[in-house]
Amino acid sequence: MDQQLKQLMKELGEAINESLADSEQIAEVVSRIKDGGYDIFLVLEATIGVSKQGEKPGDKTSLVTTLSSNPEFKINEQDLKFLKSLRIKIDEDAA
Repeated sequence: MDQQLKQLMKELGEAINESLADSEQIAEVVSRIKDGGYDIFLVLEATIGVSKQGEKPGDKTSLVTTLSSNPEFKINEQDLKFLKSLRIKIDEDAA
């Protein structure tokens, strides 16, 4: 994939991320979930397929997956309980 297309795909991913982060509707629903006593985290992934105009899809289709550029790793009590049931021990400082 050429560098210009890579940059455009990155910009598209950032635009999608920003539009979701700025959504009042999403913020309102997340707030209601938190008000219900729940912690929430949201992970979204977008797979975008591109091909040159005039080419058949599949000839040289590029799939680009956009992820948050700075993901946050969180472990809650339920995660710790599950890991413990698998006899996996985790450093408490990392949680």
